[in-house]
Amino acid sequence: MKVPSAVYNRIEKYCKKLENYPKLAELYRNCYPNTLETTVKEKDNGELFVLTGDIPAMWLRDSTAQVSHYLPLAGEDEETGNIIRGVIKTQFSYILKDPYANAFNEEANSHGHIKDIPTNSPWVWERKYEIDSLCYPVRLAYLYYKSTGDGSIFDADFEKAAKTILNLWKTEQRHFENSSYRFTRLGCRWSDTLHNNGMGMPVSYTGMTWSGFRPSDDACTFGYLVPSNMFAVVALGYLIEIFGKVYNDEEFIKECDILREEIEHGIESYAIYDHPKYGKIYACETDGMGNRKLFDDANVPSLLSIPYIGYADKNDEMYKRTRAFILSEDNPYFYKGRFGEGVGSPHTKPGFIWHIALSMQGLTSDDPDEMRRILDILASTDADTGYMHEGFNADDPTDFTRKWFAWSNSIFAEFVEYAVDKGIL
Repeated sequence: MKVPSAVYNRIEKYCKKLENYPKLAELYRNCYPNTLETTVKEKDNGELFVLTGDIPAMWLRDSTAQVSHYLPLAGEDEETGNIIRGVIKTQFSYILKDPYANAFNEEANSHGHIKDIPTNSPWVWERKYEIDSLCYPVRLAYLYYKSTGDGSIFDADFEKAAKTILNLWKTEQRHFENSSYRFTRLGCRWSDTLHNNGMGMPVSYTGMTWSGFRPSDDACTFGYLVPSNMFAVVALGYLIEIFGKVYNDEEFIKECDILREEIEHGIESYAIYDHPKYGKIYACETDGMGNRKLFDDANVPSLLSIPYIGYADKNDEMYKRTRAFILSEDNPYFYKGRFGEGVGSPHTKPGFIWHIALSMQGLTSDDPDEMRRILDILASTDADTGYMHEGFNADDPTDFTRKWFAWSNSIFAEFVEYAVDKGIL
């Protein structure tokens, strides 16, 4: 598609401030426009289809993250605003097609994982239910509205989709009692399917809402994924504000507020673990029956991203203790190697650090030394491709996954701007 001139003007603005950092400037110049240059397709009805990169499908999560760094331009440039509005329109049309699906086809062509059980709709690439897939479009719509004041996105489809999201999250508070959602994929690795007849492992009621899969698209071990529930709390707050200002729907606002309180109470009651080394920290997953999984994943939402998604301030004591755990080798997916250290994922091989996690570590830091160190790692681990990737071998950055991963490029560009705006470069 045609990239707005405002995008290239912004690139020049920041590259001038990166004159003493030529490698970072090169990476930023490549990564900032990558979503628009390579992944966006315009549709006849005003919607925009956003490829995740090397997979020909549109993820609700990824498509939000791929365009969020353009939000600062949306209020001042009509072309950029139209792009984000087109993405929002597509996202909410997909939610109405299937709110449990995480990734969709450009048209009803039955591409993707067609052998999953139950059979997908022709529109659905993959039907792995993830809480964050519903949080991200709400976040994009809210931040677009706050940036532009444009309430035209809040139409009948948005209202219907918002109520669908609320009802789904309420249903999944009691997954085994009330939910019809099942997912089975045959002949795959253990983490690509839900066990126990497609329902996942048993959980007890906590007030939190259940998720089948993590943002990595790996199955949850325990069904209450804490960072995604935190994201749901924030998204419900956005819906409360939107419906108060736009729809004046007091009944829906009340329902959102009750659910938000129940989820937050569940997080604070069931997801806190008193670690012998770090003190009270958040677990990443729990089942409400005393079992917890202590780790953090590289994708967002993560425990590391708590301030970024808006659940708590970066100076919150619980967050600081949790962060200390995440950025240590006590986190089983924190890796160190000759080319750096950072958070990886069970989604990729052991010893692989994720560029997304490094960028998120920087975006949630106020420590200039930490931010510069992360920028150095990012700049030295692109394998001379000029772009960010998914995971890279901490001892050999030429060994990496996903050469074309637009989300990783976008969040890197966001972090570079954050660092420049903080005055550390």
